[in-house]
Amino acid sequence: MHEKASNFSPSALPVLIGSLPHRDHVEATDLVFSYTPEIPLWVQLPCYPEERLLSQFATGLPGLRRQGDALFFETSGTAFEGELLAFYEQYLSVSEGGAPLEGSIFAFTPETGKGFAVFLEKALALDPPPVALKGQITGPFTMLTGLKDASGRILHFHPELRDAVIKALAMKARYQVEAMRSVADTAIIFLDEPGISGFGTSSFVGIPREEVVEELTEVMDAVHQAGGLAGIHVCANTDWSLVLSTPIDILSFDAYGFFDRIVLFRNELLRFLEKGKVIAWGIVPTMNASDILAVDARGLVDRWRGYVRELGADPELATRQALITPSCGTGLLSLELCTRVLLLTREVSDLIRKDVL
Repeated sequence: MHEKASNFSPSALPVLIGSLPHRDHVEATDLVFSYTPEIPLWVQLPCYPEERLLSQFATGLPGLRRQGDALFFETSGTAFEGELLAFYEQYLSVSEGGAPLEGSIFAFTPETGKGFAVFLEKALALDPPPVALKGQITGPFTMLTGLKDASGRILHFHPELRDAVIKALAMKARYQVEAMRSVADTAIIFLDEPGISGFGTSSFVGIPREEVVEELTEVMDAVHQAGGLAGIHVCANTDWSLVLSTPIDILSFDAYGFFDRIVLFRNELLRFLEKGKVIAWGIVPTMNASDILAVDARGLVDRWRGYVRELGADPELATRQALITPSCGTGLLSLELCTRVLLLTREVSDLIRKDVL
């Protein structure tokens, strides 16, 4: 087992999923640190096109072209061949040659990394210091099935770009871990994988399961090699046995909406906990305003306890190896609803920790 994972027992501390609805990075970061100072994260503000799911981590990829807010890849002609060669030269220089990630194509740009820069500055000033810092990156399956070349073919079916995307994500994840570990000893990276809910459907016929596991593993290995913890966040249902067959340290899922689906993998989840790994319970709803307004912290705690009983996990173990989160990001909510989600996440965590620890 990854050594860091065996030492990380968050005991139901709260943590967030990346996106917020704000326009100001300092204001959004201050809100995150006020509710989750133990494990804060850097904010993604999707009101800016360069901070959206696919665009934020696409910079530096060979053949990337923009048309308005849309991205596509031009893979014909000598220009692409030159860009591909330059990409691999830089990849080898940082992965094998010891060149720094800072200043490379794998670092955030001033446009894509505003939230990260504000986050690191504020984390340095935390007193007491944080238990951990959390970052996130779009997962390889979501990137490879969400991005297309000029002919409309998804990148998963373009061998050269498929490899480049995976390697770029691995280095971009490593870059975050190295930067966060200069501030805190424990760094967490969630691979945000909404697209993986479509694995096995007719939309992605021809994508072998073993290839998906390989993609995820390559990015997670980069996180582990940099000394970080790797998680996967899926905000819908998926083939959970596939996700659990990867070397993840933290499983993050929408417990409010999909516990009845994931509990079908009870034995795998119990083994996951017994290995000392962590479940991030997305117990606070984010999908519907009516749900957000209707729930309260005590009711959500009771709901979580019921889920633990149904899973058949030892309550002490389940609490020790738990994170409490919203079910997904809050980037599409109003500022008022976003703040309520953060408050509920804090309150649920506090109640669980008070009742059990």
